[in-house]
Amino acid sequence: MATDNLTAVLHKPKDLRLEQTPIPEISDDEVLLRMDCVGICGSDVHYWQSGVCGAFVLRAPMIMGHEASGVVAKIGAKVKNLQVGDRVAIEPGVPCRYCEFCKTGRYHLCPDMMFCATPPVHGNLARYYKHAADFCYKIPEHMSMEEAALLEPLSVGVHACRRGGVTAGHRVLILGAGPIGLVTLLVAKAMGASEVLITDILESRLEMAKKLGADHTILVGREDEAAMVRRVHATLGAHPDVSIDASGVQPTIRLAILATKSGGVAVLVGMAAGELTLPLATALAREVDIRGIFRYVNEYPIALSMVASGQVNVKPLVTHHFTLEQTLDAYEVARRGEGVKVMIHVQPRDANNKLKFQAE
Repeated sequence: MATDNLTAVLHKPKDLRLEQTPIPEISDDEVLLRMDCVGICGSDVHYWQSGVCGAFVLRAPMIMGHEASGVVAKIGAKVKNLQVGDRVAIEPGVPCRYCEFCKTGRYHLCPDMMFCATPPVHGNLARYYKHAADFCYKIPEHMSMEEAALLEPLSVGVHACRRGGVTAGHRVLILGAGPIGLVTLLVAKAMGASEVLITDILESRLEMAKKLGADHTILVGREDEAAMVRRVHATLGAHPDVSIDASGVQPTIRLAILATKSGGVAVLVGMAAGELTLPLATALAREVDIRGIFRYVNEYPIALSMVASGQVNVKPLVTHHFTLEQTLDAYEVARRGEGVKVMIHVQPRDANNKLKFQAE
């Protein structure tokens, strides 16, 4: 076993360091992974810049990273589902398995959830990382390690669309064309949405959305709220059945509620400020269901199947590549909002992919 375990550790806001840490010792139900790909999420940037993301606050040094894939290097004595050498996608949240939420199938709400790179839990941006074996998913030979790492944000999109009840023939409005808005677009189309309209304040993001299959886009300008609602309805030629906010700011959340058809569903994905002013009276009078989401639950296998079957193509989302040694540069690119998804390669890129990926 190698001794190099270079690790990205956030000590405090704006103080991200690369340093050696001990290679973890695994328990009987865990696997030791040689990490391969780790994507940078918006939450990672929040912790790096401010030490806070929503209700979670950095109070001690924390290893970064949660959108990840790796190769099994060692298995615990009780592990039956994996073998050394298996390439896996890592579902980063491990629940207690015993509480009411776990037993009723909503383990993402477990109060004792251990979620990578969410204080005080360490993440997986390191050479070696240990994880519960039953939350590691073996990927097929034709799937790349980058695609496996992208199952994490894709699962958020799957959960959002399932919470909204997106199905064949639905018109869907997505507010925000960042990484989560874009994966939600991919999932909505895969689930049969007949038309998807996506909005953003950046034309570059909307161009990516068009490439990924968006039927309509709106570049948000200085229109007032009522004008934006009318514009959404005119663009779609109808009121959206489901609106999904992937921005987490008050104007887009309000638009999601106001634009949705009577009897429709507004899904709130973006992590908003603690208190907002929302048009609840009109939502109640029109029976618009407002549903929040938190991460995902039982959706990693669905996301994996979507990618493996070719229903969803996440490859275009990766716009930047860095080595582990270039982690600080990678985080700076993510902070500036350049591209879509920034990927850190802990091992040499394509080292664990089949030859056909190296030629693409």
